[in-house]
Amino acid sequence: MKNILSIVLTVMAMLGFVLVRPAIAASSADVLASGAKVFGANCASCHMRGNNLINASKNLKLETLHQYGMDSIAAITTQVTDGKAAMPAFKGRLNAEQIEAVAAYVLDQSEKGWQS
Repeated sequence: MKNILSIVLTVMAMLGFVLVRPAIAASSADVLASGAKVFGANCASCHMRGNNLINASKNLKLETLHQYGMDSIAAITTQVTDGKAAMPAFKGRLNAEQIEAVAAYVLDQSEKGWQS
């Protein structure tokens, strides 16, 4: 009887772990809103409306991102994290979640033509 009870309790405990709902991930709207805040505080001084005040040819417009292979969240995340040329690295200044959010925001805005 003790064995049956311990088996039942073990199965119930295992089901509890399996059936527990995972934490709800942030919605894409929340990520973009967070990215907009990060962009405004850290990037807008050089990249207002997707432009580039330091090197105009390296702007954040969709066609330019395509041209330089920067048209994915992964590529933008790497650029923001590590920096390159005149672009400073933000690793250490921003956490990974902030960097991914700003990358998503940049890609979203480039697809919208930086109108919003």
